[in-house]
Formats: sequence, C-alpha cells, structure tokens
Amino acid sequence: MSSAWELIAGCAVLTFAIKAAGPVALGGRELPARFSSVITLMAPALLAALVVTHSLANGRHLEVGAQAIGVLASGAVMFKTRSIPLCVVTAALVTALLRAL
Repeated sequence: MSSAWELIAGCAVLTFAIKAAGPVALGGRELPARFSSVITLMAPALLAALVVTHSLANGRHLEVGAQAIGVLASGAVMFKTRSIPLCVVTAALVTALLRAL
C-alpha cells in the first residue's frame, strides 16, 4: 500500500514542478502571442485525444464498440442541447444498453 502513496506523492511533486517551471523560466515576462494561442488550444486537443483513445482502445487494438457509440450519441446530444449532464447520461445509457445486448 505504501508504494501506491509514494507514487501519488511523486506524481504530485512532479506536477508541481512542471507547473512551476513556466513562471520561473519566464520571470514575469509575457509570452509571445503565437505561444499563447498554441497553449490555449492544447487543452481541448488533449481532452479530445484522451476521449478518442479511451473510447476506441481495447488493449492493443482499436475497435468501435459500445463505448464509441456512446460517445457518438453523447456528441449528438451535445450538438443539439449543449447540456453536459444530459450528454453524460446519454453516453452511459447508450453504452449500457449496447453492452446488455
């Protein structure tokens, strides 16, 4: 059990160091506009990559399964309603129904 807590503590320290490196390196200066626009777009791209890999990955292979169809249904609900809670419920219900079949 202690090795799990050591791993969590190590990840927390590493995350803190990574987040502190930017302000320390810049020393209060502003980033150029070109870098700011790239950094702004990194979070949505990373989130999309995580959703795609999680919904299509099955061990070592990519496949379209219940999760992928649940994410697709959730995307359609988001496009129509812009309701995140409804998207989550839709994805869970569609995925559960397809797995039950």
